[in-house]
Amino acid sequence: MHSSPLLLEEPIRMASILEPSKPTFFPAMTKIVGTLGPKSRSVDIISHCLDAGMSVARFDFSWGDPEYHQETLENLRVAIKSTKKLCAVMLDTVGPELQIENKTDHPITLEADTLVVLTPDQNKEASSNLLPLNFTGLSKAVKKGDTIFIGKYLFTGSETASVWLEVSEVEGEDVTCLVKNTATLSGSLFTVHVSQIHIDLPTLADKDKEVISTWGVQNNIDFLSLYTRHVEDIRHAREFLSKLGDLKQTHIYAKIENIEGMKHFDEILREADGIILARGNLGIELPPEKVFLFQKAAIYKCNMVGKPVVVTRVVDSMTDNLRPTRAEATDVANAVLDGSDAILLGAETLRGQYPVETISIVGKICAEAEKVHNQDLYFKKAVKYVGEPMSHLESIASSAVHFWVALLMLFGLFL
Repeated sequence: MHSSPLLLEEPIRMASILEPSKPTFFPAMTKIVGTLGPKSRSVDIISHCLDAGMSVARFDFSWGDPEYHQETLENLRVAIKSTKKLCAVMLDTVGPELQIENKTDHPITLEADTLVVLTPDQNKEASSNLLPLNFTGLSKAVKKGDTIFIGKYLFTGSETASVWLEVSEVEGEDVTCLVKNTATLSGSLFTVHVSQIHIDLPTLADKDKEVISTWGVQNNIDFLSLYTRHVEDIRHAREFLSKLGDLKQTHIYAKIENIEGMKHFDEILREADGIILARGNLGIELPPEKVFLFQKAAIYKCNMVGKPVVVTRVVDSMTDNLRPTRAEATDVANAVLDGSDAILLGAETLRGQYPVETISIVGKICAEAEKVHNQDLYFKKAVKYVGEPMSHLESIASSAVHFWVALLMLFGLFL
């Protein structure tokens, strides 16, 4: 039986698998992006996150005000200084996200086989019978039988924090839906996802522009995470950043999370500085059996053109548990073997009970996968894909990388 071409050619010894993992002198090459929030914003916790392997801090502006995020960022700076660890800053924009505001702040329970109305009238109060939406075009975009998902987290079909609706009637601007599973929606804001429809809202909302031009400029952000459907989204964002002066060097990472982004992936990849595969929404947008195909194809394309690719939603269960599931651990490793450059943690570090442990475990899995990743094969595939002789500078860079990889492997033998 032949081993996967992704793995090193020599067989993996069972004895080495049974040996306990040893702390390595060098951290995993795969970067870890941690989202900072209520459970991970103190100087102490951030310091531990940095020591555990976090190298990018993500600030999600779909919740919280700039003052709150500024306090967190100041704590990050203190932690960076004390730990002497480098950490970049990523600003994540809201974009054209459909949302339901629950002004009462009381949990809303939706019972299976009952009806609920989605209305654009935001003056009405959210209840188990009626949910006000921040979008007036829903009734024109959906038809009877379409599916709508509401909740904060990845929908699995068995959880009680997200709800699956089926459109039963469209009347005027209101959409009446049949509730397919009993769920309780808690908090003040619920995210709405409608599969495979165009949301006629701007990619950079006014709120996004204000945050970027104030908080973003003030803190000289390194990365902008942008919900992207078309290549024009990247161009408009880059033009906006260039006008701000201080953010000309900010890298724009395209978040691909729906069918539109997938259809225009190649041209988006050419324009973006990097790609984020937002698997939470992709898992709803696509049939489950298709998600891995897009992930592998997208990562391969990013690798071949030399642009970073980030994979999200890998260890969701660690939001409430100290260990990932077997499937999640394997998922992280396979993302690395596919060629992912970074793993992005969301709820696991934002509001999860074990942010430090999550970063540590994900880092260990990445390091183990990197040990058996066939770097030489990937290099040859990349050179073949480019299909032309290297420039002088590329040749020097390639030789330098080969030298350091060989040196690190040799050094690792004596640790």
